[in-house]
Amino acid sequence: MNRRTFLKTLQTLILMAGTMPSIVKGASSSTQDLQPIMLPKPQKDGGKSVLAALWDRRTNRNISAEKFPLQVLSNLIWAAWGVNREERPFGGQLGRTAASASNSQEIDLYVVLSEGIYLYEAVPHRLFPVTPGDHRRNIGGSGGRRDSLANAPVNFIYVVDIAKYDKSPKPEPGLRDPEVQKMYYGVATGHIAGNVYLFAASQGLAAWFHNCNKRRLPGLLNLRPEQQVLFAQTVGYPVKS
Repeated sequence: MNRRTFLKTLQTLILMAGTMPSIVKGASSSTQDLQPIMLPKPQKDGGKSVLAALWDRRTNRNISAEKFPLQVLSNLIWAAWGVNREERPFGGQLGRTAASASNSQEIDLYVVLSEGIYLYEAVPHRLFPVTPGDHRRNIGGSGGRRDSLANAPVNFIYVVDIAKYDKSPKPEPGLRDPEVQKMYYGVATGHIAGNVYLFAASQGLAAWFHNCNKRRLPGLLNLRPEQQVLFAQTVGYPVKS
């Protein structure tokens, strides 16, 4: 192949690449620019005792816009839904900080930051990019304190993946019953949210568990039909009085 033929071939390939659809749902050049966030190893010490945190646990909607250091973000996410042991309950996935029915681990934790939306991957302990841009104002449902959501450093979106019940290592009948599933993933969400509340209380943070925009969020999160948005939880430093 001579130089002229090579250049023509190269130009054709570039044009084709520009018109080819992405093989990743919701992917774009801007999405690709949003890089995964490798979280530092979570700390095992620090903060108030469990009993002291229980005394201080409460909902606080007055949340400042001050961002978290990466280590605090890592500790918060790990406390919510991280891996805490090599044991594999029922022979399935690694044990997590919150319980789930037959270790199905049906809840996906999406993390909304100022630069984009991420999916938490527990085993590598990292945030995987989903949607670029600041979408914090799109989290809330009707009414509510939208300013707190729009300015808070961290918003969690709890999403259930019904397909994970079929992959559970323990074939418990309730996992296939839609009505029982509702109880299971409701309780699982509560376990994770409770962890977040306790971590926030132990670290002097503000936390708020609330409803969310179930109409708009599925598109922003690029959810599959088997996934369903449940609730949200906002965390940050409390506004100083």
